[in-house]
Amino acid sequence: MKRGAIIRSALVSLAATMTLPARADGPSKDAFVQSVLHDPDAPVAGNPNGDVTIVAFLDYNCPFCRRSTPELDRFIASDPGVRVVYKDWPILAASSVLEAKVALASKYQGKYVQAHDALMAIKLRPATPEAVKAAVRAAGIDVDRLNKDLAAHDTDVTALLQRTLSQADAMHLQGTPVFLIGPYIKAQELDFAGFRQSVADARAKQRGGSPVGGEPSIPAQGK
Repeated sequence: MKRGAIIRSALVSLAATMTLPARADGPSKDAFVQSVLHDPDAPVAGNPNGDVTIVAFLDYNCPFCRRSTPELDRFIASDPGVRVVYKDWPILAASSVLEAKVALASKYQGKYVQAHDALMAIKLRPATPEAVKAAVRAAGIDVDRLNKDLAAHDTDVTALLQRTLSQADAMHLQGTPVFLIGPYIKAQELDFAGFRQSVADARAKQRGGSPVGGEPSIPAQGK
């Protein structure tokens, strides 16, 4: 979905963006790459020491993200060498921000992935607060604790969303989903076979002496 078609008014509180040097290289680029791949607050699934990293920029109201999610889950379960970093990037609707905050707050009770999958499975688009609450409750999330964590950790969760927005803007990403897989950028819906082929390509590139190894090559200026 192109950026011209998305709703950004709900992101006023997240509007600060990262400004990179005109020529991002050396320490500046290294710091940016680290911020994308290794933000300590970003949820991680799969093998934390995997040889290939997938960074997934997703919005819960994006139908392409919703279709890709069970395919990615299935692929993670099939490949013990993959590390996945989730980037909640709520750009499509006001409820996208709510869903992103709910998912990230669920991390404090160790259930981010359960909340993530449940929110992606909501049929109604855009999702309503009632649908969000019902989905996470059905996924086994303690809603009372979730509400407390939403209040207690709002500053940290909002800061993480702001960092993700800044990273996406700095890379000139145009919409969801975007998957950074090894040295490849896949700005499209992927199925199981697509993830498998992309990871196989990343591993082949790694064996061929790629300087970035198994981690994604982050475009500093969207190139």
